[in-house]
Amino acid sequence: MKNWQKFWRLALFYCCSVTAADITAAQAVKVTTLSTMLADAGLGEWGYAALVEVDGRRILFDSGASTDVVLKNAKTLDIDLSTVEDVVISHFHGDHTGGLLTLRQTLLATNPKALSRLHVGAGILTPRFNLQHQQRNSFIDLASAYRATGGQIIEHAAPSQILPGVWFSGPVARKYDETNWNPGLLVQRDGKYVADNLSEDSSLFIPTKDGTVIVTGCGHAGIMNIADAAKQVTKSAGLLAVIGGIHLYAKPDPVLVRTAQHLAGLRYLVGGHCTGIEALFRLRELLGLSRKTAVVESVGTSFTLGSGIKPGDIAGWVGPDR
Repeated sequence: MKNWQKFWRLALFYCCSVTAADITAAQAVKVTTLSTMLADAGLGEWGYAALVEVDGRRILFDSGASTDVVLKNAKTLDIDLSTVEDVVISHFHGDHTGGLLTLRQTLLATNPKALSRLHVGAGILTPRFNLQHQQRNSFIDLASAYRATGGQIIEHAAPSQILPGVWFSGPVARKYDETNWNPGLLVQRDGKYVADNLSEDSSLFIPTKDGTVIVTGCGHAGIMNIADAAKQVTKSAGLLAVIGGIHLYAKPDPVLVRTAQHLAGLRYLVGGHCTGIEALFRLRELLGLSRKTAVVESVGTSFTLGSGIKPGDIAGWVGPDR
C-alpha cells in the first residue's frame, strides 16, 4: 500500500474511533497574528505566524518567512514567546518556517524548553524537486539544525490532540480537488516525478461550545477539505472561525462561490497571507458577514472567543460612526 493511502486510512480510522465524549470544548481561545503581509504595528512580510492561546496553554503556529520578523513583532506587541513550548509548522514552505531556528536559538537562552516540541504533518521531510529534478525542500536541513538545539520533532500521520482542547489535523484527505497550491515543485512516487500537492499540509482545530475554530497557514489542502476534517475530528457541524491563509488569491469567482457555499454558517473569517484581499471581500459578501466579522488579517489582529475580532486600524477598524 502506498504511504499516502496509509495516512488517509489511519486518519479515517482515528477520526471514526473518537467519539463526541472524547472531545474537550475549549473555554478560552485567543489567536494573535504575528506574521502576515499587512501591518500597522510591527513588520509585514510574505509569511505567516500566529500565537494560539487555549485555556492558559500557548502554541506558536508557523514562524514567518524572515529569520527575525516574528521575534520583532512579538516584542512590538509585548508578547513573551519564551514561555511557549509547542510550535506547529503547517507545511515545509520557507514563508512559514523561516523564523523557526532563530526563535528557538534566541528563546532557549531564557527557557531551554521554549519551542522545544515541534509538531508537523507526516511527509514534511519528503524531498521536493524543481523541474530540473534538483532537491528543493530546505526544511530537511532546517529540521536537522532544530534537532541540534535539543528540539523534538513529532510527525503526525493522523489527527492528534496535542494539548487539551487543541487538535493538530495532520495530513488532510483531499475529498475535493481544490488544488490550492502553486505549481512548480515535484515529488517522487513509484519512481515517477509528479506534482507536489503539499500532502503534509496541516491545520489546528479548536472545538468550542459555539463551533470549531480553524487556524491554517496556507490551506494548501483546500479549505473545504480542511473544514470537513475539522467537523469530523471535533464532532461538530458548526464552524465558528477560520483564521489564517487559505490560498484563494488567484481563484476565479466560481471557486469562491463554491467555497462560500461549503462554509455556510461560518461566523468569523480572518483571512491573511495567501487568502487574497479581493477573495476575502467576496467571501464576506457571499457568507453574509460584515466588516466586524470578516477582516483582512494584519500583524496584531486577534480573535477572542466570546468577543470576536480585534483588527488593526489599517485592516478594517470599525468605529461607532461606521
